[in-house]
Order: sequence, then structure tokens, then C-alpha cells
Amino acid sequence: MTNMPSYPTAPPSYPTAPSADPTGHPYHRLDRATGRHRWWRPLAGTVLMSFAYVVLLLVLLALTYGLGTVLGAPELPDGGVDLGPLGNTAMDLVSLAAALPLVLLATLWPARRRAGTVSSVTGRLRIGWLGRCLLAGLLPILLLTGTAFLLPGDSGESDTWVGWSSFLTALAVLAVLVPLQAAAEEYVFRGWLTQAVGAFVRSPWFAVLPQAVLFAAAHGWGTRWGFLGLLVNGVVAGLLTIRTGGLEAAIALHVLNNLLAFGVSAAVVDGLASDETAADAPWPLALTAVVTDLLYAALVLWLARRHKPQRLSAPAPTPYPGHPVPLGHPAPPDHPGPARTA
Repeated sequence: MTNMPSYPTAPPSYPTAPSADPTGHPYHRLDRATGRHRWWRPLAGTVLMSFAYVVLLLVLLALTYGLGTVLGAPELPDGGVDLGPLGNTAMDLVSLAAALPLVLLATLWPARRRAGTVSSVTGRLRIGWLGRCLLAGLLPILLLTGTAFLLPGDSGESDTWVGWSSFLTALAVLAVLVPLQAAAEEYVFRGWLTQAVGAFVRSPWFAVLPQAVLFAAAHGWGTRWGFLGLLVNGVVAGLLTIRTGGLEAAIALHVLNNLLAFGVSAAVVDGLASDETAADAPWPLALTAVVTDLLYAALVLWLARRHKPQRLSAPAPTPYPGHPVPLGHPAPPDHPGPARTA
């Protein structure tokens, strides 16, 4: 009995060819993952985003002035309006949170990739992993809270209890606005800036250090200890972002830190009127904050070993020549594209 002749079979269904990138990209290199990277895109995005943010701040300033005028609010020495400690704090938080949509828009264009790629390597914010990171941050934040209360107060500020009504009102406002403000800062520094630098360098350290310096400088120059504490915070948050493949760990730490800081301020009379930031921290508090960040990092890395969040982007599949490229994937340079029909 003779063997039946073999006939050529159709090419295997997509994708079966070896991928040009079998391992995917780490978070800081996601600008390279789409095949659309050009050297000018991160630079153009940074410039356009900065310009748009200045314009947006001017619009918010005009709206605030109009609101204050309608409410009959007193005028501040700098020409602005005084909406009271809680009102002024709320407007400050809103002005920082306004950077978040600008980052997402800059990721869409000129970066020309999905907006979710600035959230994580999966293209979205991983809510479950964010929840685990928030739980991991509770113990370090309790340590920081206890230490802060034990330190002697030398700022001369009032420590008079503000009252339950005012405190709960302020807490409700802060619970809404602080997460948005903290997330916006993470999307700018650990997100956009880390990926913008990572488009040119492979080393995670070189991608993390510039944004950490800018993050510390953005809080102003208070004490050298405060600046050092912010610098360490930026480095820890940046490395956790790359190690876990997304911004969730950094956002969780930032939200808990700021809720603690603003919550303590809201508990005392005129506490929210203070213009002090973490840059003004004395050395004992700054050192405790560094220990808190390192403890948090150790807990998150322990959780990452147990739950294994995705660290690398999915590899971009490479079709065989002649196969159509699925919707949503860029065609390789040598791909002939779909056949024309008469």
C-alpha cells in the first residue's frame, strides 16, 4: 500500500511564528513596546503636557477668583481669594489632580499608545493589586503616625481640636480629593517621566533617578533631611513600579501618606492653613519616613512573590509573511499587508 501524497496545508493560524520580543517589556520600556517609538515623542509629550498644565492652572485660577468674588471671600496679599483653610486646600488638590488627564492624553498622543500603558504593563490599573498594596501600607503608616505623635512639636502651630463637625467635613473632602491628587503625581513622576526616560535607557536605575530628583524638588527646598526623605520616597516608589509592573504600589503609598498628613492637619485649628510640606520635615520625622518607605517596599515585594503580578508587557506577536495583522497590532516593516480584492 502506497502512502497518500501529502498536500500543502494552509499556514498555521496567527500567531505561531516566533515573536521578535518573546519576553515583553518592563514598565519603564513600554514606550518601545508598540513599535511606534520615535526619539521626539517623549520630548514632545513632556513639552505639550507642561504647556497644557500651565494653561489649565490659569483657567482654574480664574474660576477660583470668580467663585470667591461671588461668595464675597476676602482677598489674599497675592491677589487671590481666600476660601478658608479647607477651600484653599481643596483647590490646591484639584490643581494637582488636573495633571492626571493630561498624562493620559499625552500617552495617546504624541506617544501614540494606549492610555492604560501608563498605568501598568497590562494596559489598565489593577484594582486587586492596588487593594493588596493599600493593606500592605497600613502597618508602615501606623508606625509613621505613632512616631509623628511622639515627636515634640516645635512649629508653634495650634494643637487645639477643631471639633467633630469640622473634622468630619474636612475628612470627607480629603477622602475624595487626596487619592486623585496623589494618583496624579504618580502618573506624572513614576508614570510619564519614568517611561519617557526609559525610552532611551535600559537600566531601571537611570530611569528612576531623574524623576525622583524632580519629585523632591517639586515639593520645594525645606530642610536637607526633608529633601533626602522625598528623594528616597521617589526612588523606592519608582523601583516598586518597575518591579511590580505598574503604578499601583506607588499610588497606594502616596495616598496613605497624604491622607495621614492632611488628616492630622485637619484635626487641629488652622492646621490646613499651614504651607509646610514633607520637604520641611525635621530629621527624626524624615528618618522615620525613610524607614516607613523601606518597610513598605519589603512588604510589597513579599506580596509580589506570593501573588506574582505581571511584570512585563505581553510580547507583540509576529505573523508569518502574507498573514493579515490582527487589529490593534502594528504591522512589521516587511509585512506585505492584506491582499487587495478586485
